[in-house]
Amino acid sequence: MKTNKNPWKLLAALSIAAFGVSLAVACTPAAPPGPAACNNQPNMAAAILSLDRAHDWLLRAEQNKGGWRDEAMRSTDGARSATIAGCQYADTH
Repeated sequence: MKTNKNPWKLLAALSIAAFGVSLAVACTPAAPPGPAACNNQPNMAAAILSLDRAHDWLLRAEQNKGGWRDEAMRSTDGARSATIAGCQYADTH
């Protein structure tokens, strides 16, 4: 029985596997946006969830109310972004 132990094939297979792992690690975000971005900050995480719920309720509102519903949605989006930015700042300082 002949066994083919070509070291180049093994090296090529290991190189492809290492490339795949490094690509997967490089494509993984550092901190996901949302409550998961608020490590050890339960109040900030709760605020993000509340802002998400408020945005959902505003989306369900029947009319734009003279533009105020859209303004409220922009405000909740801005508050959510600011809260996430605060969590990310706190994680690095």
